[in-house]
Amino acid sequence: MDVKDANGNILQNWDTVIAIKDLKVKWAPDIKRWQKFKNIKLTDDEDLIESGKMVLRTEFFKKA
Repeated sequence: MDVKDANGNILQNWDTVIAIKDLKVKWAPDIKRWQKFKNIKLTDDEDLIESGKMVLRTEFFKKA
């Protein structure tokens, strides 16, 4: 299974991704454009990645 970011680059465990737009988040601080998330983990779903305790949609992030 290939997990791809918003630009079509293949993501792997422990990569760093950057938000491409501002995102509203319930029960947590909002995600700002250009905010980095380090050491991501892949999930069973190719559209989702994990960073810490957050699950992120790959369509809003690009590989750093």
